[in-house]
Amino acid sequence: MRRALVTGGTGAIGSAICRKLSAQGAHIYVHSNSRLDAAETLVEEIRQGGGSAQAVSFDVTDAEGTEQQLQQILEEGPIQILINNAGIHADAPLAGMSRQQWSSVIDVTLNGFYNVTQPLLLPMMSTRWGRIISLSSIAAITGNRGQANYAAAKAALHGASKSLAHEVASRGITVNVVAPGIIDSPMAEQSFSAERIKQLVPMQRAGSPDEVAELVSFLSSERSAYISAQVISINGAMA
Repeated sequence: MRRALVTGGTGAIGSAICRKLSAQGAHIYVHSNSRLDAAETLVEEIRQGGGSAQAVSFDVTDAEGTEQQLQQILEEGPIQILINNAGIHADAPLAGMSRQQWSSVIDVTLNGFYNVTQPLLLPMMSTRWGRIISLSSIAAITGNRGQANYAAAKAALHGASKSLAHEVASRGITVNVVAPGIIDSPMAEQSFSAERIKQLVPMQRAGSPDEVAELVSFLSSERSAYISAQVISINGAMA
């Protein structure tokens, strides 16, 4: 049984990914920083459905704490599927953006990618099989007003992932990025009215978390073995 870590595993997209990977037969580590109760609830749901899962909690911006938690996980065996999904928003026009707003988003998304991915690489490489997928955003491709920090952090994942893909390709590890557009979630409901979504999205609807999870599930499987170093959009033809 392959072992998968999903950071930010309790949000709309993260929980959908956990369910899909469980259905694919993986043992799931459902990560949450501040919502361990939600992670435990999802774990129980997965187990009741016949899957295998456990909850883990750490702050991806805390390099030392993250490594300690990951070393405990690695005592049980290598992680072969890593989904970097943890991220935050702190939106503001750049002219009015505080240093804290800038730094916090960069820290969670970009430094979090390093803090989680780097300690898992050598154990994953030793198995000669792995899938690393990071969740980005259409904002990293097209830009978005009020999200210079978010777009910068997510765009940086594109470059980091492409570089890492070259480094680990010979070990049977693929590295890809999934960049969603407007996805049906509490956050999207707060930001976009139904009419606005019809104006912005050629398909005239928001995507579903399950649709994103299906793509991530495919990229995490044997079927995607020759796909690496790619940024794959899922946005209803927005870009």
